[in-house]
Amino acid sequence: MTHDGRPTSGQGIKVVLTSPRVAPGLLTRAAWQAFADADEIGAASGPSRSDVQALIGSGLPVTQVEGSVAEHWTWLSTAAAAGRRIAWLVADDGEPALLRVVADQLNRDPRPPFEVEILHGSYDVPGARLIDLVRVMDRLRRNCPWDQEQTHESLAKYLLEETYETLEAIDTGDRAHLREELGDLMLQVAFHSRIAEENPDEGFTIDDVAADIVEKLIRRHPHVFGTVDAADAAAVEANWETIKAAEKQRSSVLEGIPLALPALALADKMLGRAAKVLPAEESPAEPSTEAERIGTELLALVREARSHDVDAEQALRATIQQLAAEIRAAEAS
Repeated sequence: MTHDGRPTSGQGIKVVLTSPRVAPGLLTRAAWQAFADADEIGAASGPSRSDVQALIGSGLPVTQVEGSVAEHWTWLSTAAAAGRRIAWLVADDGEPALLRVVADQLNRDPRPPFEVEILHGSYDVPGARLIDLVRVMDRLRRNCPWDQEQTHESLAKYLLEETYETLEAIDTGDRAHLREELGDLMLQVAFHSRIAEENPDEGFTIDDVAADIVEKLIRRHPHVFGTVDAADAAAVEANWETIKAAEKQRSSVLEGIPLALPALALADKMLGRAAKVLPAEESPAEPSTEAERIGTELLALVREARSHDVDAEQALRATIQQLAAEIRAAEAS
């Protein structure tokens, strides 16, 4: 009961939180019901509030309240104390200052003569925070002097650096470090995509990048998205290579191998492609120098690693990690 004897049922304030990563108007049933039942709907005034426009477009009048957080609370509490049912649409930033005022008021003694309920009007879907990354990257490109100066070429070293730091995180097994480095790697994709938008002739967006990889994954997994059968991983890989070859129409099996790969990884790639065109038992030419001999032996080791289904690059990295640990232990003692 309120202080004057009226029932509180249906009266008071319903504060509706929504996700800025979900389309305006895409609300839960409970949120729409709260807005439909309200005697008045309020929202903080702001430029181009698409969430407010979604409610107005649905035939629900919205009062956009000017002023400070304190003035917003005064508007809410005055209307609710008068026995009106109020719904408040929280802005994209979550209005933390207003929520703190609400919490402070409800913890006072005596409490306000009305009820306050917090409703979640929409929820993030998986991948929703990627929208935040796109928005932040866009703002940085527009407002940060350093970010404005960057090009694909100037960022290339950072892409390589972040890739190696991600590999190091995998090697050490540090999950928190891996999470951080994957974020740094993701930033490079977002940054390059944002720069690409500005090309007047061949521009593309991060949505185009995502669309391309989605289409490729679906196209190259007919055993998942189509009617092709694949009994095991080997069959999946064979299907992938067949589809890839038809798509690329390359004149050499070596096309598409980046020569900037680390030597062991490059050798592994080369041997994998060579198996398609060279006889398996072909012997290498006799080396004429020590450098050639060592190179031939290293290549033979990579070939042996492949025969045992071992990644030579990763195997050497793991061994180097062990060596580093031994060096540190020796230094400590």
